[in-house]
Amino acid sequence: MHKIWMIFDPRRILVANAIFLFTLAVLIHFVLLSTAKYNWIEGDSMAGASTAQHMEALPPSRS
Repeated sequence: MHKIWMIFDPRRILVANAIFLFTLAVLIHFVLLSTAKYNWIEGDSMAGASTAQHMEALPPSRS
């Protein structure tokens, strides 16, 4: 296994691996943002606010 590093430069392999993983992560995030179910930016932002108004900090027996 150590002979493979004599053929390939380890610095180039690590940089190429980091660039590939970053590109893959960005691609996955853009695919998720393009769907209606997993779009967390343009989702229904008021749905969370309306349910938060009805929630209380403590149950009625403790207040």
